[in-house]
Amino acid sequence: MNRVILVMSLILSSPDVLTAMVKVDVDRAVQIAEQNRVEVIQRASAAAVAIFDAQGEGGGSGVVISPDGYALTNFHVTAPSGVALKCGMAGGNVYDAVLVGFDPVGDVALIQLLGRDDFPTAEWGDSDTVQVGDWAFAIGNPFLLADDFTPSVSYGIISGVRRYQYPSGTLLEYSDCLQTDASINPGNSGGPLFNSAGKLVGINGRASFEKRGRVNVGVGYAISINQIRRFLSHLKRGRIVDHAALGATVATQEDGRVLVNDILESSDVYRRGLRYGDELVRFANREISNANRLKNTLGVFPAGWTVPLTYRREGQVFDRRVRLMSLHDPAQLVAMVQRQEREPRERPDGKLPQPDEGIPADQPPAPGGPKSLQHSGGKAQLPTIVAEQFLQRSGYANYWYNLEHQQRLWDGYLKSTGQALAGPAGVRASWSMRGTVRGSGLELQLDSNRASFRGPRGQFAAKFSGDLERQLSPPGSGGLLLTLHLWQRMLEQGLRRYGEVYALGELPAGPNGELADCLIGIYAGTEMQFQFSPCTGDLVGLTMFPDGRSDPCRLWFLEYGKIDGNQLPTRWRLRHGDQEPVDLEIDTWKFGDP
Repeated sequence: MNRVILVMSLILSSPDVLTAMVKVDVDRAVQIAEQNRVEVIQRASAAAVAIFDAQGEGGGSGVVISPDGYALTNFHVTAPSGVALKCGMAGGNVYDAVLVGFDPVGDVALIQLLGRDDFPTAEWGDSDTVQVGDWAFAIGNPFLLADDFTPSVSYGIISGVRRYQYPSGTLLEYSDCLQTDASINPGNSGGPLFNSAGKLVGINGRASFEKRGRVNVGVGYAISINQIRRFLSHLKRGRIVDHAALGATVATQEDGRVLVNDILESSDVYRRGLRYGDELVRFANREISNANRLKNTLGVFPAGWTVPLTYRREGQVFDRRVRLMSLHDPAQLVAMVQRQEREPRERPDGKLPQPDEGIPADQPPAPGGPKSLQHSGGKAQLPTIVAEQFLQRSGYANYWYNLEHQQRLWDGYLKSTGQALAGPAGVRASWSMRGTVRGSGLELQLDSNRASFRGPRGQFAAKFSGDLERQLSPPGSGGLLLTLHLWQRMLEQGLRRYGEVYALGELPAGPNGELADCLIGIYAGTEMQFQFSPCTGDLVGLTMFPDGRSDPCRLWFLEYGKIDGNQLPTRWRLRHGDQEPVDLEIDTWKFGDP
């Protein structure tokens, strides 16, 4: 026995002896796979961000998604920090950052790092293709371990998909999220979850902890990146965005059917024919096998999104497209956000701080580490670079970004095709159009206060004074003349004089569900949605909501052509409710000044 111990001691104390006795022949494919994994993680880590408030307190993670510094993180990371943040990246570089927009229900926030336009970025993945058993890795700054902000990496597998986590308090509802056993601990919040190819598939946010401890036991949850991408354009508009509601509730029956047990008559699903007692079969192209499945699927859509719905009544199946409602009243959502912002911040070491406690500031700063971030010693003032990109307004996270997008959309439209309609001075108060509809001639006349339409069913008129919601001529159109009048008004008055105007973000608005970048104008209680192509900037559609109880008038511009040297919409498609759409061909278009 003593000889065996002596031999083993000699072997273990001499690597050369061990190498001579045991020749390890590693397969070349294994070596390549190992090297590829290391390189993938290095590239992904370059886009990771360590996030602190303006005084260097708190601690969370994020990931840069565009070279101009837009980065994703959790709402619960940014909520206690206010508008200005400090962000560290690998190598010790620190950047000021500004809050752009947030989704308080989905626990997502968008920030922008400032100071350069060539940030390293993560590559987008497709979270709908992620399967249980896929390799995945999480990147972040758990427990503030990285002095120079070089992030920690944990490797694991996808343990579950389409998980649902109930709201934490009144907010932070995780729908359709990814479950992983890659370690997610305090400080990882807001950091990226990548697939094995280094593509971004989720944003880490929650974890299950043993016996109310603060160390992960292998159950972490990431918000799916496909959900976030539906909200991203809304976040870039500086908005506080809300999730979708169906306008009806359902219950699972003993026989497994999912039946409607309550419904709002003001909802779009009611207008599309859904009634109490109907069976939900499919929603957003997913089978609805129980009530929780519907709730889980609803959570991945912003308010206003349009999705397919299939329901069954007495054996007959109905397929409809429905517009989703908001989950909250806007004022209610803002109040809930304010309560969330007042809650104590959880430190990355897993403890709740005492008042004014964050990262300890009374120790000598470590070069390049979190404690090297600036501390004001009192109430923080916005850094100049942040103040230049922040504008406060009730109901917005950062109104500066909304104004920027409003102007960009409208200026791009005027430059491409809108100037022909507005005229050099922005005043062309009289339009006269001729063309065909259903094989017969049509005439349209508009000025600032009235309009008329002559077509196969006769002549109709509207006057635009007083109660606009009553001016819905021609019958069955939902208000074509009013829609054209509000379009004309925006061209005459511009963004600042039209009424209330804001940039909404992208929604499915085309005849086949194509995404459009939407600008909302509200005038005399009537909502108008101006829809622009995200690619060309052309105006591709108008949707006018006369009130919250009626189907809107939808007008799509399918083709543009030259009329008297101007590039104008020449083929229109009109739709109202469930009626068959009607195409209008415009051949001539004359303008007159007031």
